[in-house]
Amino acid sequence: MKPGSSFLTSDKKRFVSSSSSCYLQQNSSNVPFLGKSHFSTSAAGSKDSVKVDKNVAPLTSTSLSSTAPPLNLNLSHTIKGNRDLLSQLSTSPASFATGAQEVLDSIVKVYTVHSRPNYFLPWQNHAKRESSGTGFLIHDRLILTNAHCVADATYVLVKRHGSGTKYRADVQAVGHDCDLALLSVQDEDFWRAPSSIKPLQLGDVPALQQAVVVAGYPTGGDNTSVTSGVVSRVEVAQYVHAASHLMAIQIDAAINPGNSGGPALQDDKVVGVAFQNLPGAENIGYIIPTPVVRHFLSEVAHHGSYQGYCSLGIMCQNLENPQLRSALGMPASSTGVLVNTVQATSRAAALLKKGDVLLEFDGVPIANDGTVSLRHRERIYFSSLITTKPTNSDTSVKVLRSREVVQFNLQVAPNASLVPVHCYDKLPSYFMLGGIVFVPLSQPFLHEYGEDWVNSAPRRLYDKAMNALPQYKHQQIVIVAQVLVDDVNTGYQQFQTLQVLKLNGQEVLNLPHLKQLVEESSEQYLHFELENDRIMVIDRVLAGEANQRIMERYRVPAAVSSDVEDMVKATKDTAAAV
Repeated sequence: MKPGSSFLTSDKKRFVSSSSSCYLQQNSSNVPFLGKSHFSTSAAGSKDSVKVDKNVAPLTSTSLSSTAPPLNLNLSHTIKGNRDLLSQLSTSPASFATGAQEVLDSIVKVYTVHSRPNYFLPWQNHAKRESSGTGFLIHDRLILTNAHCVADATYVLVKRHGSGTKYRADVQAVGHDCDLALLSVQDEDFWRAPSSIKPLQLGDVPALQQAVVVAGYPTGGDNTSVTSGVVSRVEVAQYVHAASHLMAIQIDAAINPGNSGGPALQDDKVVGVAFQNLPGAENIGYIIPTPVVRHFLSEVAHHGSYQGYCSLGIMCQNLENPQLRSALGMPASSTGVLVNTVQATSRAAALLKKGDVLLEFDGVPIANDGTVSLRHRERIYFSSLITTKPTNSDTSVKVLRSREVVQFNLQVAPNASLVPVHCYDKLPSYFMLGGIVFVPLSQPFLHEYGEDWVNSAPRRLYDKAMNALPQYKHQQIVIVAQVLVDDVNTGYQQFQTLQVLKLNGQEVLNLPHLKQLVEESSEQYLHFELENDRIMVIDRVLAGEANQRIMERYRVPAAVSSDVEDMVKATKDTAAAV
């Protein structure tokens, strides 16, 4: 892609990384785990007798409850999500492209206009930008590309190989965590001219040193470009677009701006999708392997949208130290990783405890360095076993607890973080009262502090984003984003970026809950308790009267975002029905 390329160097400030590289060192200590693949982990199973806890039923979403108003986490104003079209992914196409000409005919160029929201002023957008990338036909009438090629898209066009005509495309599904998206084109001329096109077939994970060919539309020309290289390694790496950690393949073929979304081919089969490179290094690129692609397509086919990748919701440390293993009562033949933290909202919270030693996942032994066997003499972090599991699928874990081996059965699902890492394709949530703008804390909010946001953003907000964990479902950290100065709020400008803890003595659970508390209050004064023991008091009637003039003065179209308004209304309707 152009500005917003295969690595999106212009947007690198958005992503958590301890260095300037496109992947995070696996033993980095400054990354929030949130059940993804941030494990400082550890090999081989125990042959001890196993105690199976039969009294613990598989957990379902109804097992987790909260008093916080629900949040519409999948809200998007750009994703079409045609279920009839996406359901065809559950069946195999009638035929696949074979031969160089048919393969090249299946590869398209993607043109996108992006418009990113302004999280400091959440009713506005930043200036639009344009980019180009690559895609290819993955199924009848569905084109696969990178999510970062169409993130925050307002307009998408595609052009076929050998054609001079661009056609309007719609985003049907997107998985930002795995950096994949599906496009469709309604115009029948696209599928006929200059000839009919066939989807490309997915292959297997290539072996080390096997040759691959990467095809796409890098900057510098409009014709298809083909480069070749070999597979260097297969490992869990950081996906820069959403700071997630999934299986990735490193190759020595050049992946330049514009190659994003292009297929990596081997014998006419797709073995990966180009998506990022390593800045400062020559001919080091990364492709998304087919297990990740298949998981994305399977989730979309089954649910109609991408659900995310599963996790246990735990943070672990490796057990390479023999004294530590001995103190934990691990037999010499036993290996595993130590559970340091269990996310309270995860399904594993009812089963796993801090201090457990995780020995096996789905019967696969975990080494003391956190790796599991991938292929002959190849190992990969055990998180790769979890992230490719289907949502709500059954699994089993074997742990050592108080020197006794116990096995648990549970269902795995994606875990939501307290502070979202990304909010692509969504309009920001906000609520304004008397010129004071409240928003939920998110990493995109911190990115507004500039390219060096890790150092320039308020340290307390950065620490919350990196380390804070949810204690109940739908929890948010609500902060004061802006104070649009007026007589009713004078003197409160200094409270910008502080967290709102309570309103009139009641804990604020999330942004819709804050609006609900304001509307239900009959007190003359609204007492806001902020962090650092700060207090903010507003006259409820005067604040309501001031809203309109403040909106006119600062050109604010609405006092509350539509999603917050809808969620508060839904909560009230549910309460009235009961």
